[in-house]
Amino acid sequence: MNQRFTGTDQYIATPDLALSVNAAITLSRPLLIKGEPGTGKTQLAQEIARSLGRPLHEWHVKSTSKAQQGLYEYDAVSRLRDSQLGDPRVHDIANYIVKGKLWEAFESEVQPVLLIDEIDKADIEFPNDLLRELDRMEFYVYETRELVRARHRPVIVITSNNEKELPDAFLRRCFFHYIRFPDQETMAKIVEVHYPGLKKHLLSDALAAFFRLRETPGLRKKPSTSELLDWIKLLVAEDIPPESLRSDDPKKAIPPLYGALLKNEQDVHLFEQLVFLHRRAR
Repeated sequence: MNQRFTGTDQYIATPDLALSVNAAITLSRPLLIKGEPGTGKTQLAQEIARSLGRPLHEWHVKSTSKAQQGLYEYDAVSRLRDSQLGDPRVHDIANYIVKGKLWEAFESEVQPVLLIDEIDKADIEFPNDLLRELDRMEFYVYETRELVRARHRPVIVITSNNEKELPDAFLRRCFFHYIRFPDQETMAKIVEVHYPGLKKHLLSDALAAFFRLRETPGLRKKPSTSELLDWIKLLVAEDIPPESLRSDDPKKAIPPLYGALLKNEQDVHLFEQLVFLHRRAR
């Protein structure tokens, strides 16, 4: 792959993030991406595929996911049912092998992008169970006695929300990047990608209110990039004036339409208390 990832018209990639993506591709290692929820980890894989013109295979991991499911599953129940019904398909066990996302990626005619999303949701042994397949780019199907080899080594993007520590043996095989929460300048570029032509006053006042809210000490859940984008969409739809977002507006204790930013009653109450105390001290 000679192309280099630099971001897209829909995804602002900082220079260090783009460097990490290209380093992982050069090293043929999985790219392990961590960062706050809502910082664009999942979208990164989608935009890498779009930017490089590659097919994308997405494996969204759940708490019940097993590594084997990424390779294949043998549907013994369907085979038993078909045998009871006299279906001739039962004579070929391959009819009951369900291909997983790794198998699909391994079969791709061109080098694909494979997303393993939120790997830390699964059992702690889940990453270790994939080590051999990710290293050798092959696995064996015991039911059909078939060795499946990757036609092309996929560009692998693995995301984690840090819900669990990942095993050292797994980490050693990855190129790691932590997506830092965007600063105000980068966030302005992100917003402009999604809402081109947004009034400058609204953008600057919305960002100031957003970062002021994020800096509130004691928040249980800080609002993320995706929540900011939702909030700005509402501000535009409701034609909210920029001045109502400013901290010196005596009529507003918390930002209008705050339900897009604050997600629990404790944070709303905390913010109201801090604003009240701040005004009493002025």
